[in-house]
Amino acid sequence: MKKFFNANIYRNSDASEILVKNGVIHAIGTNLPSAEEEIDLEGRLVVPPYVDAHLHLDYVYTGGNKGAKNDTGTLFEGIARWHDVKKHQSFEDAKARALKGIQEEVSKGVQFIRTHIDVCDPNLTGLKVMLEVREQLKDNVTIQIVAFPQEGMYAYKGGDEMVEEALKMGADCVGSIPHFEWAREIGEKSIHRTVELAVKYDKLIDVHCDETDDVMSRFVELLNALAMIEGIGTRTAASHTCSFGSADNAYAFRMMGLFQQSGLNFIALPTENAYLQGRQDTYPKRRGMTRVKEFWEGGINVCFGQDSINDPWYPVGNGNLMNILDNGIHMAHTMSMAQLDTCLDLITYNGAKTLNVEDQYGLDTGKPANFLVLDATSPFEAVRQRADVLASIRNGEYLFKKPEPRYDIALDLFRKTK
Repeated sequence: MKKFFNANIYRNSDASEILVKNGVIHAIGTNLPSAEEEIDLEGRLVVPPYVDAHLHLDYVYTGGNKGAKNDTGTLFEGIARWHDVKKHQSFEDAKARALKGIQEEVSKGVQFIRTHIDVCDPNLTGLKVMLEVREQLKDNVTIQIVAFPQEGMYAYKGGDEMVEEALKMGADCVGSIPHFEWAREIGEKSIHRTVELAVKYDKLIDVHCDETDDVMSRFVELLNALAMIEGIGTRTAASHTCSFGSADNAYAFRMMGLFQQSGLNFIALPTENAYLQGRQDTYPKRRGMTRVKEFWEGGINVCFGQDSINDPWYPVGNGNLMNILDNGIHMAHTMSMAQLDTCLDLITYNGAKTLNVEDQYGLDTGKPANFLVLDATSPFEAVRQRADVLASIRNGEYLFKKPEPRYDIALDLFRKTK
């Protein structure tokens, strides 16, 4: 048995101790029984692991490759560049890059990742890599794979067949990109096919949906309707939905009522869409964000993700979800004092709900002992300071532990320097 004590436990102000037995949370409270090993957290904030609900691990670190430069900075040029870049990737190269990306994310506190893997590839190289990596790393990081037709289910010949093959091989989710298809009707066809495949193979859904400034891109409406008909709204996610941020209020508030009924999940990608969207705007320039504030306040599940790490769409990114959170809450105008105390949900609990992993996630008795120790004493301070992760615990054992920050020479504003 292990006991972590003197902790500030997120969402549980009445408790300060976590008792772990055989990798599971045995009890949470105060004055818990003694244990063989007792660890003083010195008042630090304990939160569940970060969840990156949207990432492309087959693209990571290709932004500097030959032919990857995106001159316009748009989504559509990024797709065109990737079409050429991916032709030159080998299994070994793709695996090395994916492992590096996972290492970078996990080193910053992420323990749950949903990755979209491009299946518009006759060899399915990226998918084969990720299936192998998912199995190899399952004890230390939970990975969900989306069968994602980056170039379109139908714009890419046989794309829908590649998605189905990926599901048969073991992908966890059905993906699509309706706004990239060549006509609205074909985009709608791809949504129908997405839901059909999810029902047939009992898979989750995560659609790149309306990632455009075009306010007439409204595929989320059809996705939500079909999910409601099938009763799978809580198993369905709409990623990006940038155009919904530009939609008129009459349409938006009608749809939000339907989203509440369906239980549809939303994933916003603050940094990437701030970079990609609004490229054809003069001024004012749009932020590229969906209606995060309205979703959150309306009880519609919404979370954040990194999306890209140095690829043809986005030149930077490093898997630090505290940076993503900081950018997102600024752009969404969600920084009241009450929101600052709870916005960590956007990179923790809300992401777990989106991934449908709540049975194995959270700071509750009987759940796996997976949690982080942050260099902060409260949620507010953690967000204000973009607090570092001092330790990541998985099944009661350290994935990593850092020494507390220290100075070789401490700052003294009154010290004479001459």
